[in-house]
Amino acid sequence: MAEAKQVVKRSPEELRRVKALGFLVNKGTDNFNARVITVNGKITAAQQQRIAEAAEKFGNGTITFTSRLTIEVPGVPFDEIENFRTYIAEAGLETGGTGSKVRPVVSCKGTTCQFGLVDTFGVSEELHHKFYKGYNDVKTPHKFKIGIGGCPNNCVKPDLNDLGIIGQLEPVLDLDECMGCKVCQPENICPMNAISVVDGVMELDKELCNNCGLCVEKCPFDVIPEGNRGYKVTVGGRWGKIGERGKPLSKLVRTEEELNDIVEKTILLYREQGITGERLGQTVERLGMDNINEQLFGDELMERKQEIIDAELHTEGGATC
Repeated sequence: MAEAKQVVKRSPEELRRVKALGFLVNKGTDNFNARVITVNGKITAAQQQRIAEAAEKFGNGTITFTSRLTIEVPGVPFDEIENFRTYIAEAGLETGGTGSKVRPVVSCKGTTCQFGLVDTFGVSEELHHKFYKGYNDVKTPHKFKIGIGGCPNNCVKPDLNDLGIIGQLEPVLDLDECMGCKVCQPENICPMNAISVVDGVMELDKELCNNCGLCVEKCPFDVIPEGNRGYKVTVGGRWGKIGERGKPLSKLVRTEEELNDIVEKTILLYREQGITGERLGQTVERLGMDNINEQLFGDELMERKQEIIDAELHTEGGATC
């Protein structure tokens, strides 16, 4: 009868070190799941091939996918961790994605989807380099997740992230062109029942409208000839033991430049004003949305950016997974 292989007991320090590199213990073994970052859920065929080769060479020959669009290769022995990292780095890939800091960005395929209103792949890749990579050494009170959806269909559930970004196309009405049609095409196509014809004139209920843009250019008389593109940003969402939807900021963000600023200010606010161990949602609850809006649409956080980054805060961090 074959003798059972003894599991090596690694020190907590060793486990923390390799976890920070993206290697999580494969339960009941001395092997690890290697978490490979895909930037935004999109990799090349050559990169897929290299991961498959790495799974055969260093792992147990299988590949799994996480809910946040990263890839895990199970069964990597402790002594092969650096060899694994070197091997996939040759294809422009890296491991990571753990700890009390900005996590890898999750994006839907809005760039190529028929419903997509913004370039989700482009935006998420820029955010990846600016904040996942650029803020890699900046500790936050707990993990900080970013999700980007190309439209209000919310396929990647952006508002269940600490910071959610949702593509928007806000209808612009030219009511001088309205003919008061008995059968109103925009009214029929609106999934939110936000459009109606009242006293011979089209009306848009902005409280019901989710800015999906499906009504834009659908009126034969050009009552809705165009829409204003932008981003709805939510803060404080989370999923897990305690679920909470993020709260929307008071106005839409119109440009990518402004979006980048809002993301950075949110990280700075969370780092400075969050308590170690609490998620952003708890910070938002303590401070209140009026306070949050004032800070995120103001300049003061960016003026103190370096001071906030350099502060000795959250040295241990609160994330355990």
